Amino acid sequence: MSGVDKLVSIDDAVGEVRDGMTIGIGGWGSRRKPMAMVRALLRAGRKDLTIVGYGGPDVGLLVAAGCVRRVVTGFVSLDSIPLEPHFRAARSAGTVELTEYDEGMLYWGLLAAANRLPFLPIRAGLGSDVMRVNPGLTTIRSPYADATELVAMPAITLDVAFLHLNRADATGNGRYLGPDPYFDDLFCLAAKKRFLSCEQVVGTDDLHTGGPPQGLLVNRSMVDGVTETPNGAHFTSCVPDYGRDEAFQKEYATTGWETFRARYLDGDENDYQKAVRR
Repeated sequence: MSGVDKLVSIDDAVGEVRDGMTIGIGGWGSRRKPMAMVRALLRAGRKDLTIVGYGGPDVGLLVAAGCVRRVVTGFVSLDSIPLEPHFRAARSAGTVELTEYDEGMLYWGLLAAANRLPFLPIRAGLGSDVMRVNPGLTTIRSPYADATELVAMPAITLDVAFLHLNRADATGNGRYLGPDPYFDDLFCLAAKKRFLSCEQVVGTDDLHTGGPPQGLLVNRSMVDGVTETPNGAHFTSCVPDYGRDEAFQKEYATTGWETFRARYLDGDENDYQKAVRR
């Protein structure tokens, strides 16, 4: 039985976001981020968002544009450039709030939300400043003979999640072709609404034969909308389709925000793609 066609436009997907929502963004640092979706969210001018993710330029762009109230993350990095410049500037100025977890704790919070649990116990965070900077975190003692004390990591529930994969079909099944899933499936499972952008929409048969079974990261029950966005992860990497655009990333990191925004972001996604191909 064929699934329901879930093809949507970028603007339709971003139209589900309201001011004050908690938004999960897949990918990792400056790798396979749904940047076309992020640029559309920036253009939509949403405010007071909480952004959850293993942060990169997605966080930097939205922070610089004034869309973000809080970031929930384990790091915000451009990988080859260790510190995301706009996020760093905002934190230095105190204009954006931060909930900083261990990377494993963030994963565990998404996993708890995905399984509809209020929390999951984890060792990560014990004996570290994570507990000091997050005074709302508490510990729980194992009810079994070991009586181990563990962090009770709360579920991180998302209003909307955005992710980017290499291939998808029109019904919401998606495949990654690179080396890592980056927990993108958990972002979907932790969210109330889930939108998948991809380099190419293909037929379901082609999707199934396009790689090993474990590359089929998300299925149609986990996705509410699909949009085809060629080069949609730029300037982050989306291997093997393309690597990170290091020259453009350097330009992003060293150019004043207003200049960069006027040069690349004031138009729509087609304008952006034309500008980066120059």
